[in-house]
Amino acid sequence: MIPIVFPSAGDPVGSRLVDSLARPGGNVTGLSNLGSGLAAKRLELLREVFPELRRLAVMVNADYSGGVTERDEMDVAARTLGLELIPFPIRRVEDIASAFEGLKGRAEGLYTIGDSLVHVHRLRINTFALAARLPTMFSQREFVEAAGLMSYGTNFPDLNRRAAEYVDKILRGANPGDLPVQQPTKFDLVINLTTAKALGLTIPESFLTRADEVIE
Repeated sequence: MIPIVFPSAGDPVGSRLVDSLARPGGNVTGLSNLGSGLAAKRLELLREVFPELRRLAVMVNADYSGGVTERDEMDVAARTLGLELIPFPIRRVEDIASAFEGLKGRAEGLYTIGDSLVHVHRLRINTFALAARLPTMFSQREFVEAAGLMSYGTNFPDLNRRAAEYVDKILRGANPGDLPVQQPTKFDLVINLTTAKALGLTIPESFLTRADEVIE
């Protein structure tokens, strides 16, 4: 069988790419972009910028298996932070407008669990969020470039570099099924100051100095 190395997968076990993270089995291995503790960290960062936040909408593609893992972690963190999480499930682009309509007056912020559906429609999502004056938290900088407020997540160039190292090992004779799926180790915090100003939020200077990138 031809060896396969994936540089980034949201839920390698849930999507059945591998049997387990520690022992992938077969001819497939690679890197996961679901780092442990990322969801909790995102909630903490959002609360730090928006201390009054109490009710947070959570947008997720209902068909995305990785969303279950992330939501479980969020539930634990939300209890610690005193946050109420409001489900915001979608399955297609047509669901986005109606979901925002149903959120009116119910949420003070928006957290998006990233997958291909929300990534493709990130500008549409941010347009609705800005109109509803909802601070947003995302997993990737591309969402912030499209007028989102902030993101905290995996540094994907680093994943690609480490995937290349796995390819090198396999070319030297390693069995991909014996190479554990690696977790991300490098993360980026990105903030969009233009969006913050549009929402009437003042980002503390101490917070900005911790950011890896500030978009103005």
